[in-house]
Amino acid sequence: MIIDTTEIQAINSFSRLESVYGIIWMLVPIFTLLLGITLGVLVIVWLEREISAGIQQRIGPEYAGPLGILQALADGTKLLFKENILPSRGDTRLFSIGPSIAVISILLSYSVIPFSYRLILADLSIGVFLWIAVSSLAPVGLLMSGYGSNNKYSFLGGLRAAAQSISYEIPLTLCVLSISLRLSNSSSTVDIVEAQSKYGFWGWNLWRQPIGFIVFLISSLAECERLPFDLPEAEEELVAGYQTEYSGIKFGLFYVASYLNLLVSSLFVTVLYLGGWNLSIPYIFVPEFFDINKRSKVFGTIIGISITLAKTYLLLFISIATRWTLPRLRMDQLLNLGWKFLLPISLGNLLLTTSSQLLSL
Repeated sequence: MIIDTTEIQAINSFSRLESVYGIIWMLVPIFTLLLGITLGVLVIVWLEREISAGIQQRIGPEYAGPLGILQALADGTKLLFKENILPSRGDTRLFSIGPSIAVISILLSYSVIPFSYRLILADLSIGVFLWIAVSSLAPVGLLMSGYGSNNKYSFLGGLRAAAQSISYEIPLTLCVLSISLRLSNSSSTVDIVEAQSKYGFWGWNLWRQPIGFIVFLISSLAECERLPFDLPEAEEELVAGYQTEYSGIKFGLFYVASYLNLLVSSLFVTVLYLGGWNLSIPYIFVPEFFDINKRSKVFGTIIGISITLAKTYLLLFISIATRWTLPRLRMDQLLNLGWKFLLPISLGNLLLTTSSQLLSL
């Protein structure tokens, strides 16, 4: 029996080439998502500065690029070349790994967000709970940063971040349970959006769960540590909180994590309560035109992404306006709001939702 080694080598080279192509096609969606997230964060920074300038009646950024759109990129480049200072008496390992944990844990949450019809990195059956589980790791990174800095202000900031996260994640989870158990019967983010699209505009969970929407919105703002919930980095009390000893790119990572968390929270509010990529507003748009599931793939994807981002940036505008409208809460007020107000309301909302489901059986 004669074996043609040339054919065997050709088969092996083809299999290796096929595996390389498989790896490339697996990495393309990931890098595309990372590029989109980066652009989204840059837009948020520019919008926040422009909206803040408008509220305070002053001129915002205007020198770095047209209308100052490159100001965030210029600030990031500046931080990239700043000196990276390590505390002499701190734990350098915890000090260095803390910002990375905060950023990576939030980035993982984007993998379960549907930006359009079936445009999702990982459609998991526990998608929304994966976000809650992964985002709970971010305060661990902040606590590690505060402890590793060997600074009393940093450590107190880390403790505040952990306490705040624990206080507001429970109402957040109860609101998600109310949707996944009763309204959509699924924890997949794609199924939650499709369950809302069955009934058009009035099928959005915003109308079916108004109390849950308000609790979820307040809890997500507290999770992002935005004013009036920015107790972990209160300048008047803790200098800069867990960021006090940081400089250079590590200092910039905390700001990146903050804006990433703000963007992912707004996206999840859009997915869970505002119908995701569907837009069926009566008397304004023709519902059949925006039925993404029936349009061509490319056109439907573009329309779906545009609708999702429009809803998301509307919520971002509300968050930015809230920052410059409400004063900061005290620590006891923040904890009382979470444990004595939002937790009983979200628990009662869950009980009402499950009891209505039992009565309908």
